[in-house]
Amino acid sequence: MKFIKPKNQNAEKVDWLISERARNIVKSYAEYTEHSESEVVNLFLLNLLDDKEFSAWIENRRNNRRMVKQLGIEDLVGDEKIG
Repeated sequence: MKFIKPKNQNAEKVDWLISERARNIVKSYAEYTEHSESEVVNLFLLNLLDDKEFSAWIENRRNNRRMVKQLGIEDLVGDEKIG
């Protein structure tokens, strides 16, 4: 048996300005996937962690330990790259 995990751990309301087109894309995609708009945005943004150049940028930042922890990417960044 698999237990149900909470969807939005530590979720916060944010105040961002996005275009009408972007809002319509999120709304339509949410309808298509049967997820909420918040879930669609959250899942999409988590995909940014797959960007190898972004990971390399983080690795090359000085004193990146806090950023690595906040992003939850300890497994993507080697211990020797955490400063």
